[in-house]
Amino acid sequence: MNRLAIALVAVVGLVIVGLSSVFTVSMTQQAIVLQFGDPKRVVAEPGLHFKIPFFQNVIFIDKRVLLVDAPAEELIAADQKRVVIDAFARWRIIDPLRYYQRLRTEDLARRQLSTFISSTLRDVVGREPLTALLIDPRETAGGGRRAELMRRISQLVNEKAKENGIEIVDVRIRRADLPDANSQAIFQRMRTERDQEAKLIRATGQEAAQKRRAEADREATVILANAKRDSEIKRGEGDGEAIKIFADAFGKDPVFFAFYRSMQAYREALSDKSTTMVLSPDSDFFRFLDNVAGAAGTPAK
Repeated sequence: MNRLAIALVAVVGLVIVGLSSVFTVSMTQQAIVLQFGDPKRVVAEPGLHFKIPFFQNVIFIDKRVLLVDAPAEELIAADQKRVVIDAFARWRIIDPLRYYQRLRTEDLARRQLSTFISSTLRDVVGREPLTALLIDPRETAGGGRRAELMRRISQLVNEKAKENGIEIVDVRIRRADLPDANSQAIFQRMRTERDQEAKLIRATGQEAAQKRRAEADREATVILANAKRDSEIKRGEGDGEAIKIFADAFGKDPVFFAFYRSMQAYREALSDKSTTMVLSPDSDFFRFLDNVAGAAGTPAK
């Protein structure tokens, strides 16, 4: 019984020792074997590896491309214009041993990279005008002033990060905006410019409308004048024709014409009941009423 217990203890001990002497490195990791806190070797190949149990321990370091967000901050460009830059960087650990000796944790690495990015942005942006940070629609994916600035920033940050065993894949500006105060001022200025443009367009339209209205009034006046002239001509021609007809009729029968004109005079004079006429009974005006037959032989004066 004692032998069986000893054997079981020995087996369990061997299992524990065996498990403590092996470790597995995945495809996305790299490992550092430490002995009492002192790095002994770096394991970059994935698979099953061995270490001295109880005396050595293993820490794992990510070898994938990682992301760090730099805090958005307000910078001053070379043309003294303020701009809020929100940038990020992609990075990876290329020297695990140096990384562990200098930084040890990802949190510390992210804070240091954020500091590097912030200082580099401040230095580069301070030498460039604001327009260089804006994307030109004519730029292609691989060219343009902003792409060149990003490559320069990546290079400068990478030079600082290599001292810690880190490689910068690239640095990108996620957003470049004006501060709120500047944005409001620019918005108000743009709104004023649009209002002025709208007023100019309205004034131009009103001027064109008044011009068209004046031309229409002038054309209407000319048309009416021509129509009145033509009507007066036609009326004159009609009056002349009427006079000619009357003259012809008077020449053919003067007595009848005198009688007809007297009847017209009676109708015009006697039709208005509000008019009072005082005439002598033997007036020449009533000669046809006194004696139509006798007066017929006397022409009207």
